[in-house]
Amino acid sequence: MSKSVEIIRDRAGTEPVRVAFILGSGLGHLAHAVEGVAIPYADLPGFPHVSVSGHNPSLHVGMLEGTRVAVLGAREHYYEKGNPSAMRVALETVKALGADTLIATNAAGSLRLDIRPGDLMLLSDHINFSGLNPLIGEPTDARFVPMTDAHSPEVRAALKAAAHAEGVALPEGVYAWYSGPSFETPAEIRAIKILGGDAVGMSTVPEVILARFLGLKVAAISTITNMAAGLSDEKISHEHTKAMAPLGAAKLERILREYLRGLV
Repeated sequence: MSKSVEIIRDRAGTEPVRVAFILGSGLGHLAHAVEGVAIPYADLPGFPHVSVSGHNPSLHVGMLEGTRVAVLGAREHYYEKGNPSAMRVALETVKALGADTLIATNAAGSLRLDIRPGDLMLLSDHINFSGLNPLIGEPTDARFVPMTDAHSPEVRAALKAAAHAEGVALPEGVYAWYSGPSFETPAEIRAIKILGGDAVGMSTVPEVILARFLGLKVAAISTITNMAAGLSDEKISHEHTKAMAPLGAAKLERILREYLRGLV
């Protein structure tokens, strides 16, 4: 990690960042809006190898809406290599750069008929439906991370205020992490719904756990790209996800920009 921090500070300067972002499908253009430098993950020791189409594996450091940010343009998902801790070095790095808040975004399928494709959902909590954990193997007692307020009430309130200011609906709900890469069966969706899930996706929960382990405040927003299996006649696929993600991403970008303006 220290080598990555050294490289970033050499290229982007030593001024601390305030907020870090992990971008999901459809939000790549937000990374390019950062006024600063873009550093490919390949240049940063320990950063993940990302093999999912539609993602931008670069770290962008600079100014966005008056706030210095670090934007992770892509994540390595568990289903790529079977490593739930793949984002650990990247998150340790943004923490070392000064970030105290992480906002994660993702594409997800909805289990609620009142939250449709093109809508957004702010995560109020999550269900680790996969049962995997990025802290397995951590040798210290710091691995016993309390998760009662894993999704920061403070940051969620600020994001809801930003959404209200922009006139964008931002309902809250519980996100369930499914390991992927295959999509869920209708029976699995029924099980998740019984457990209290409102949306399902293949990311974010490992990063939330890691971020809380590192002491970062966390919030996450899903862009709804489809109804979950068995809830509609639409054909679910990765191509469909990539096609639908920009519908919600434009609204999400407005919220994130307004949120940052509120920090100035």
